[in-house]
Amino acid sequence: MTEFRAALAGDDGTLRDAVEAAGGVVVDGAADPDAVVTMGERALVDTVLDDPAAPVLPVDAGGGPHAVQRVDAETALEALAAGRSRTESRATLSVTVDGDRRARAVLDATLMTAEAARISEYAVSAGADGEPIARVRSDGVVVATPAGSSGYARAAGGSVLTPGTGLSVVPVSPFATTADTWVVADEAVVRVERDDCDVRLIVDGEVAGVVPPKADIRVAVDGHVPFLRAPPATGWSRSRR
Repeated sequence: MTEFRAALAGDDGTLRDAVEAAGGVVVDGAADPDAVVTMGERALVDTVLDDPAAPVLPVDAGGGPHAVQRVDAETALEALAAGRSRTESRATLSVTVDGDRRARAVLDATLMTAEAARISEYAVSAGADGEPIARVRSDGVVVATPAGSSGYARAAGGSVLTPGTGLSVVPVSPFATTADTWVVADEAVVRVERDDCDVRLIVDGEVAGVVPPKADIRVAVDGHVPFLRAPPATGWSRSRR
């Protein structure tokens, strides 16, 4: 049987031990690995945006079905080494402000008022033709990929999405007793219609600057990266028990 080869990112020693326990070998990312195994959300984001050399297995990168919990890393790697895995295509995002590219994202892009408990008004539209969806008063709006839909978007009240089902668009702390959330195909545009203070653009947890009123913040799928799924998928089931 061919030896399983894994490149690592963000490892604190846990992944190397798990790979070796599973009968595999750790190699450099340029050495034709079978998988790139990441530890933590930051390592996952950096790896995906750097055009990985092999499908990515995220470990300890939040909840949801895309990530393996740290305690399950060895079991998941044993499944990969034995060929008991599958590949899923996951979207990456381009984030532009009035046509100027500001950042790329793997998990989510968020508009958020810079001061706590300050409400702004946002217009939300979908698709390249800018079909209007709603105007909302809220602390912010988050647009998440399926990989990011189990994070901040879910905490704000959005649904967890399976791969290929679109983007989750969720108002953050809306000024309403009931508030809608939306799933759009592959592109969302958010415009700050009124702000009482600065509105920040936050991409995958990092501030990417302040956006001006009336600017179109376009969040659109710009590519796909293969992720690995290996049984058991306890990273999701355990976190919900």
